[in-house]
Amino acid sequence: MSDDEKDPYIWMEEVLGEKPLNWVREQNALSEARLAGDPRFQAIKDRALETFTSKDRIPYGMIYNDDVYNFWQDETHVRGILRRTSLDDYLKGRDNWTTVLDIDALATLEDENWVYKGRDCLPPDHKKCLINLSRGGSDAVVVREFDLTTDSFIKDGFASPEAKQQIAWLDEDTLLIGTDFGEGSMNTSGYARQVRVWSRGTPLGDAKMIFEGREDYPFTFPSVSHRHDGKYVLIGEMPDFFTQTFSLYDGEKIVPLDLPLGISFRGFFRDQMMIQMRDDWTVGAVKVPKGSLVSVRIGDLVSGTPQNSLQVIFSPDEGMAVQGVSIGKDRILVDTLVDVKGRLYTLTLNDFGWAQQVVDLPEAGSIRIVSNSGGSDNALINFESHLQPDTLYHMDASGQLATVRSLPAKFDASAFQTAQKFATSPDGTKIPYFLITQKGTQLDEDTPTLLYAYGGFEISLTPDYLGGVGMQWLEAGGAYAVANIRGGGEYGPSWHQAALKQNRQKAYDDFIAVAEDLIANGLTSPEHLGIRGGSNGGLLMGAMITQRPDLFNAVICAVPLLDMLRYHKLLAGASWIGEYGDPDKAEDRAWIKQWSPYQKVGEQDAYPEVYFYTSTRDDRVHPGHARKMAKKMMDMGHPVLYHENIEGGHSAAANLKQAAHATAMQLTYLLQKLKSGS
Repeated sequence: MSDDEKDPYIWMEEVLGEKPLNWVREQNALSEARLAGDPRFQAIKDRALETFTSKDRIPYGMIYNDDVYNFWQDETHVRGILRRTSLDDYLKGRDNWTTVLDIDALATLEDENWVYKGRDCLPPDHKKCLINLSRGGSDAVVVREFDLTTDSFIKDGFASPEAKQQIAWLDEDTLLIGTDFGEGSMNTSGYARQVRVWSRGTPLGDAKMIFEGREDYPFTFPSVSHRHDGKYVLIGEMPDFFTQTFSLYDGEKIVPLDLPLGISFRGFFRDQMMIQMRDDWTVGAVKVPKGSLVSVRIGDLVSGTPQNSLQVIFSPDEGMAVQGVSIGKDRILVDTLVDVKGRLYTLTLNDFGWAQQVVDLPEAGSIRIVSNSGGSDNALINFESHLQPDTLYHMDASGQLATVRSLPAKFDASAFQTAQKFATSPDGTKIPYFLITQKGTQLDEDTPTLLYAYGGFEISLTPDYLGGVGMQWLEAGGAYAVANIRGGGEYGPSWHQAALKQNRQKAYDDFIAVAEDLIANGLTSPEHLGIRGGSNGGLLMGAMITQRPDLFNAVICAVPLLDMLRYHKLLAGASWIGEYGDPDKAEDRAWIKQWSPYQKVGEQDAYPEVYFYTSTRDDRVHPGHARKMAKKMMDMGHPVLYHENIEGGHSAAANLKQAAHATAMQLTYLLQKLKSGS
């Protein structure tokens, strides 16, 4: 008998159908009654909404030539507006904004719950854009052409119906597009596997196919670099989430490039392709260690002789990882982490090679490159830490920094302290974590403590200014910890690869080690320790429920993966086989079963109450994961709260009001479970 035949909860995976949605409505009513009915709930929600919609927020923007474009949400515009101001006004702090596109008004006009999902504007003038609109927050989008000279959608312009799609401008009248063209055009992960050339004024269905990727590869996509120093058209494929292949398209033929699989493409600079290495690469006499940033001439990649020009232009030191690479006109910005704290470098090319310089920014926080236009060397850079609010800097072509805006403090930081600590995992690896507490917090085991982590897909958790749940949790007397467990990217590709596939348990061991360290140091106890994670972090929560339920008294499990024997059959799941393994292979299935939460949950075990929340409109991680796990635990008699927002996609919130509601639900739950006398 197969696992499916033995599983009585298969019906819970359906997105539609009366039975699961009736159950969802019943559970939503129960969770709303308990949490939203708490006397503290409304004040928490109001405070969260005030924070999310504050007009004191920094209006982060993208520089397009002499203008800055910003997407802004507030209490009036909960879906948001795209707006524009001059670069000069922006840098001088003058709020002379012109509304370009009002998503709230568009949603009302068209009677659709539109969620803005970004834009792609054609360089160098950036006047024609492709606007991405999602119904309810799903990953699938409708694409429409928009004119920034008239601030309106272009009548009879490019328009692509709803799909998970990839589009790139080839020129003003031509697109490269990968979308749903019908049977056989989508891969097993639910993404486009064909790339076609679509000419203005012709039906989408007549677009000429120039490339067809493998059905079992999760991603096939076009990429076009429109720079002043050269135009390059690439077709990319990803055999899994962490490997890439590229071919050059010259308008007639497609030429594969001589590159290894373990790379991350970062862009073009003059005639050179910029690549970050996920694996070691030896070619000729050149040896490149993983984690390094390299350059190689595109002509040498076409001719199969990368060794002729391959060079390492940035190699991280011990304890360092490259997080981001942004290529300007004559300068490259490299965002790095050193023991999970940000450091920014500039790279410039001179007659002697690449010169690097550290940018003078504050320490012990996070650095983010907000905008770095390829047409100029105007850059916007953000700094923040757990207790220091965001500061936005402008870097000019000479490298000079000037403060553009600083975010007003949302709470009194002088009352709190932050420290970086290290726990020891069972294999001896030191696992960093940040701990934020009120000054004078007593080590009496009674401190209500929330521990957060992610641990997957080479994503790093860096010190960001506390808001939402974190801010109000601290003010309520709680402690907040963020664990940088393996599986993330805090120390580069090796840190991520250490917890892949058959080594997944190492990420869970790391998280357990941090939780035990918090308890061993006398800060808290299992009665007062709660944990929170979403998506891959939701899988982490599921593993904690089933492996160490004795350590925790509250668990927030958001938009989670949980049934890991079937995850690859649901929505985008097949694209994550490179992270978790393939359950259809006997060898992989054997070790996935050792930690898959849905299969591990047992009737005889004692579990802390779990708060599951997800979204009906999540078309990335299927809501069936959370539904099935919650229903199974309920039927076994375990305490569970369940809430499913009908809208919201993978973020589980379609607008700021929904985000504030979700924040208040979580914080009320934590107060009820972890704070004595609540």
